[in-house]
Order: sequence, then structure tokens, then C-alpha cells
Amino acid sequence: MDGIRYAVFTDKSIRLLGKNQYTSNVDSGSTRTEIKHWVELFFGVKVIAMNSHRLRGKARRMGPIMGQTMHYRRMIITLQPGYSIPPLRKKRT
Repeated sequence: MDGIRYAVFTDKSIRLLGKNQYTSNVDSGSTRTEIKHWVELFFGVKVIAMNSHRLRGKARRMGPIMGQTMHYRRMIITLQPGYSIPPLRKKRT
């Protein structure tokens, strides 16, 4: 799973889970077909649609020097009915 960085859990992404849509941040250089192939191969699911958008890095100041965080891409992956991706992190007990 080189291209997929981590799953995103925001209010919108949690709402989309009910529609069988999963949100994750991926490398900005990865293509849609690469991400689709990785998700289908790693999780054993069927992807029917993918939406993506690029998010620019934010400006950060480190003393007198202005810097910028890295740009990244966010993918919203829609799975076929009957398929699901298990939780990536288990709840601590």
C-alpha cells in the first residue's frame, strides 16, 4: 500500500460510510487507476467509483522563515453493495 497514506475521519467522511463510501489521503503523485488497483488488491473489494481532489499545503512559520506543508490528494472510494473495508485501527480495551 505505497500510495494510500491514512484514512480520514471527519464529519462528512463518517456520514459517507453509510453510503458505502470511504475517504483516505493518498500520495499526490498517485493516479486514480493505481489507487483503485491497490484498494481492490489489498482489501479484496470491488470499487465502482472514485472521486478525488487535491488539497494544497498550509503555510507555516518557523521563526523568521515561512514554510509550507506538503500538498496531498484525498480520494473518496465507493464500493459495490455487499463489500466493506474493515476498520483500520481496533478500539483499545
